[in-house]
Amino acid sequence: MNDRPIPTPALVPAVLVMVGLLGAAALISGGIQRFRLADRYVTVKGVAERDITADVGIWPLRFTSADNDLDRARRGIEADRHRVMAFFARHGIDSTQVELQGLEVTDNQANPYRPGGQDVSRFILTMTLVARSRDPQRIAVASQAVGELVAGGVVLSSGPFGGGPTYLFTRLNALKPQMLAEATRNARQAAAEFARESGAHVGSIRRATQGVFEILPRDQAPGINEGNQIQKTLRVVATMDYDLK
Repeated sequence: MNDRPIPTPALVPAVLVMVGLLGAAALISGGIQRFRLADRYVTVKGVAERDITADVGIWPLRFTSADNDLDRARRGIEADRHRVMAFFARHGIDSTQVELQGLEVTDNQANPYRPGGQDVSRFILTMTLVARSRDPQRIAVASQAVGELVAGGVVLSSGPFGGGPTYLFTRLNALKPQMLAEATRNARQAAAEFARESGAHVGSIRRATQGVFEILPRDQAPGINEGNQIQKTLRVVATMDYDLK
């Protein structure tokens, strides 16, 4: 049996290969570690809210006149239109801001499904006037006094436009920049708090997503519609990804 030792020069390549493999493994391990550290980030949300007041009021007012004679029904609806316009004027609503939305004529005799055995007028005329004002409070006050029209003989009717005024806020674009800036600041503060608790530091923004601006009712209770309230809440949520160092 040959027990002669391997010559020393033959060990050198093997040692170099082993060292190279160990070094490569160390580099690969270090690279993965750095990658994981670089991939650390936090997702936070920043909220900004404002109390706002509607700047436009819209009120569709629908009323009817009925008679067996079409001309008398027409004269009745025209008389009611004058009463409604006078009502708007008494409450400071400009007549130039009142528009005729529609006039409907129904002939009950032409209706095959009309109820029988009832004294129903043949012709029913329905008119809808829409008042618009840049002073929503005028619309609100007038809508509270609608009983004046009923007392004057105007027959009000519900319809597809709803039974009361709608209040709009139209100056959203004027508030967008400052609210987005506030939401971004709030998001960074939330990220800084998270980083402080985890022993890290907030880096740059990785990704930012602007939420949708929402106009909410001031009184957020079941059944409350934002459009029915003059006072509202404007809200936006920004979602931000921050790198952590």
